Formats: sequence, C-alpha cells, structure tokens
Amino acid sequence: MGLFTVARRELTSYFGSPVAYIVAAAFLALNGFLFAAVISNSQQADMSFVFGDVAIVLLFVIPGITMRLIAEEQRLGTLELLLTAPVRDWEVILGKFLAAFALFILMLVPTGLYVVFLVAFGHPDLSTILSGYIGIVLLGAAFIGFGLVTSALTQSQLVAFIVAFVLGLILWLLQGLAVTFSGGVASVVSFLGLSQHVSNFSSGLVQSDDVVYLLSLIVCSLFVATRILESRRYR
Repeated sequence: MGLFTVARRELTSYFGSPVAYIVAAAFLALNGFLFAAVISNSQQADMSFVFGDVAIVLLFVIPGITMRLIAEEQRLGTLELLLTAPVRDWEVILGKFLAAFALFILMLVPTGLYVVFLVAFGHPDLSTILSGYIGIVLLGAAFIGFGLVTSALTQSQLVAFIVAFVLGLILWLLQGLAVTFSGGVASVVSFLGLSQHVSNFSSGLVQSDDVVYLLSLIVCSLFVATRILESRRYR
C-alpha cells in the first residue's frame, strides 16, 4: 500500500457514501444561486465578486469533505490497521489530501459553465478569471489541509468540522482585525489574513507572495497532520 492506494481507497469511500454527492450538490447550488444574483445585479461579465462568494462557501463545504478523513478511522478503529500496513505516515496524510483535493476539483469543474455563459453573452477578461480560479484552487487546498489537521486531532466528525471552520474563519477575518493594531503588527496580521490574498487573485493579480503564503499554509498543515498521526502510531 502506498500514497496512491490510500488516495484511491479514500475516493472510493467518498463515492460509496452520500457525503460526496450531498456536499457537491450543496456547493453547486449555492454557487449557482450566488452567480446568478451577482451577474443579475451587476449586469457585467465579471466574476471578481463571484470568486469572493465561492471562497465563503468553501469555508463551510471543505470541512464537510475533510471531517471524516481521519476522525472516522479513529472512531471505527481502522486507523490502527492502516498504520500497521506497509505505508508511511506522510503517505497516509498526502493520500487523503489528494483524495479530498480531487473531489474538490471535480466539484469546481461544473462552475466552468459560468465562464461559458459569460463568453456567450459578454466579453469577460479570461486572464482575470483564470487567476481567480488559481486563487480558489489554492484556497481550497489550504482549507483541506486545515481539515486534515482537525480530523487527526479528534474522533468526532462534528468537532473536526467546527474546528476547521473556525480556523478558516479566523484567518479569513484577520484582514479586518488588522485595523485594531498599528505598525509592524498590523502589517503582519494583515498579511496573514486570507481575504486579501484571495481578493488579489480575483482582481487578476497572481503575485508571488500570495502564492507562497497559500502554499505555505498547505505544506504546514500537511506537516502538522503527519506529526499528529505519528504521535498516534506510538501511543
């Protein structure tokens, strides 16, 4: 058993239960409604505000995808069996991450119809739309990383969901909280806020500091989740 075996096992589990279908349906329904509302009100072929709405929806949807990844294994007692298999801890974490990320991408693909609609009835800036999607993909991956960490910490899927949501929400709101500080502290708090980074992508700006920040969140989350899993192996 290796990395891709774990990922394939997890994907099979997703589509063998109603979870993937319910979460995907909720994601597409919410985003479809918000897209229609934004375009109807603005009368412009522009997805900048749509990407902001998608990011908010992901705050709720991604924890629903990740809450069971390790928490359910712990509750059922199958985590011990997985850890005794010839698979390394980082392969377990990365395999589960890839499965959740693949599901997320599959959920995101149908939103490409928004672009088709805008091209058919307007003249959207496709480069701005592409950068917006890059930001959403990186944000979704970061939220999956948060969810893996919280799922590794508890046997309760509900607790994993709530903690992952709260963690994502705090980072999202940091930009607004930065005004309560001054000087260098305000700059650091502002930089750590997710909303500004996503906003830059939505505006058509693919900047190295935004990419590095989101990639750092992903890598750090996977590292922490791996360390948590290792601690459980030696209990």
